[in-house]
Amino acid sequence: MQALTDVLNWISTQLGHEIPGDTSSAFYALFHVILLWAPLALFLVLLLGGVRAVLRFARRFLKKANALTQSGLPTSVFQLIFRHTRRDQLYLVILGLISLPVLYMTLELPKRIINRAIDGPEHTTIIFGIKLSQTEHLFFLCGLYLFAIIISGLMKFSLNVYKGKVGERLLRRLRLEIYYRWRSGSGTEQRSEVIPIVTQEVEPIGGFAAEAFALPVFQGGTFLTILTFMFLQDPYLGAAAITLLPLQLALIPRLQRKVNVLARSRMIEVRNLSGQLGYQSGSSELTSGPSKAVGTSLKEMERIRLSIHRAKFFAKSLNNFLSALTPFFFYAIGGYLVINGKLTLGALVAVIAAYKDFSAPLSELFRYYQTREDVRIRYEGIDEFLGISSRPNTAQTKAAAG
Repeated sequence: MQALTDVLNWISTQLGHEIPGDTSSAFYALFHVILLWAPLALFLVLLLGGVRAVLRFARRFLKKANALTQSGLPTSVFQLIFRHTRRDQLYLVILGLISLPVLYMTLELPKRIINRAIDGPEHTTIIFGIKLSQTEHLFFLCGLYLFAIIISGLMKFSLNVYKGKVGERLLRRLRLEIYYRWRSGSGTEQRSEVIPIVTQEVEPIGGFAAEAFALPVFQGGTFLTILTFMFLQDPYLGAAAITLLPLQLALIPRLQRKVNVLARSRMIEVRNLSGQLGYQSGSSELTSGPSKAVGTSLKEMERIRLSIHRAKFFAKSLNNFLSALTPFFFYAIGGYLVINGKLTLGALVAVIAAYKDFSAPLSELFRYYQTREDVRIRYEGIDEFLGISSRPNTAQTKAAAG
């Protein structure tokens, strides 16, 4: 235990702080969690996640290297997106990167307004050779802050509008490609199943196309920008911000894997229902057998969708709870540093305000992971369907042979 305490004191010294000897045991335990166990857990989670990602990529690469896709579509949805929208993706990535310095300004200016313009005695400030009183300095910083948030809002608006344009353009192209590939095959055995594919199943793929590269760059950059701002205010507060991140990274993917299995079952059941309805629409006589099959299919779809809702909302509730729990560390550690004169009140207020925007990009990255997995399953299902429907049927083969 003494060795861990010595390590903790050494880390605190490296971060520019020294833990007093009269610190209570509760704060010592809190420091242990923030400075020792949370970073170690984060390192292990990232290491295991990286190893799994490499192994998964290697398996998919070998599988695709040994076999062509069933339908002739690109081997992955990322290849499809990059093939048709690579210039648009580059523009979206550049626009997202440009917005990050403006974001940092919106975080830094409130701290400067409190510490330099409001707090302290009456003073004058010289900016660009112009002498400003304390009140003039306050309004100058407030005007600069207003300008920064307007620019940030306009850049986000432009980014979102262009993302929508890219997604809709790829969605139209993908629907046409599916239609033409389906028509080039026999299309006789699975004629009704193509309707939900073209109208519903490809819809999330178009939405994902607008975010495939830009969202991880923009939201990941936003996350790192805010985290950097927190670390620059005080390393303790930066460490406190990521204390619960290992738990989120460990639990959310496990829940998502369960959702993936259910999503694939739902997709298969929707096609089964479409086949039943297509069969009955082409039949002149309606019997109780097909009607019972439709009822069974609808009941199974309800069960699957309820299971998906439970899994998704549990993951969302867990993520929201952990995000809401993090400010506890800010109030405890930040308040302790302010009381001991090692942190300004303006810096603490700025960090707490920044955390309001800190959890949003993290939630977006988790949502991106969920959407990516859902789109991957849908894309594999579309490829499988087109591969089956493009095979010549038995009657056509016999006719050609005769």
